[in-house]
Amino acid sequence: MLLKVLIALVFLAMLTSLAAGAGFLLRDGSASRRLLVSLKLRVALAATLLALLFYGFYAGGLG
Repeated sequence: MLLKVLIALVFLAMLTSLAAGAGFLLRDGSASRRLLVSLKLRVALAATLLALLFYGFYAGGLG
């Protein structure tokens, strides 16, 4: 159950980072430092999400 909650939280954090990045792109333009930081955070969250999913399937908690 905790694993599913962690996966949902990481996914919601990815969506939040995506929305923030879109806002930074519209406000600051494509040369924004905040846009780059948002992208880096989103990539790290995606890697974390994949790791959680692989662990969940390997341990048998997801499928």
